[in-house]
Amino acid sequence: MKFDGIIFDLDGTLWDSCRSVAESWHLTLTRRFGIKEAPSLSEIQSIMGMTASEIARALFTGIGEDPAYIFEVCGKEECDYLSTHGGIVYPGVEEMLQALSRRHPLFLVSNCQNGYIESFFRFTGFQQYFTDYECEGRSQKPKAENIRDIITRLPQVDLVLTEGYKKGRQLAAPVYIGDTKMDEASAKLAGCPFIHAAYGFGSAKEPLATIKTPLELVRALNQESN
Repeated sequence: MKFDGIIFDLDGTLWDSCRSVAESWHLTLTRRFGIKEAPSLSEIQSIMGMTASEIARALFTGIGEDPAYIFEVCGKEECDYLSTHGGIVYPGVEEMLQALSRRHPLFLVSNCQNGYIESFFRFTGFQQYFTDYECEGRSQKPKAENIRDIITRLPQVDLVLTEGYKKGRQLAAPVYIGDTKMDEASAKLAGCPFIHAAYGFGSAKEPLATIKTPLELVRALNQESN
């Protein structure tokens, strides 16, 4: 099958920000709220891919007098922290994006809070490779709906228009790349084939294909196109 657009998940697919998130939350909880016990690195790894409300319930219930407010503050300061400290970009990701963006429009859809994708772009400089992006924190919609919106909405004038992707034309054959069963389920609900990034945080049940490194995606899609 030849795809006309590639939609990426972020955490566990393009980078791992868990350590920086843990550091940021510890600083915020200590400095702003006098709370010394922050979620551990393993706890943060376990919630990657969840929505903000799910993370708040899983990790912030019982922290302080107003867990929802504390989590909101942590999320905002996390974005500022990631803009300068960043995360670990998986080896081969930039080469993958460079190669794929020459032939396909690229998109990002994540369950992250508003401002998180922009922090990723500021730290990595990768915005140049993407045509459009959306997240649960900005749209207030679940991932499946955001994937559908990316597929159907028209690209804006100031966004990258890749060769073969005409302004005013929605995607006809997209594919979603993610690392968890939650990503797989969202792609299925959106009617989108799913490729599993097995180097990330989670597993998949019945993906169209599995990649063990980012650069394997380039080879796999080149084979699909030939």
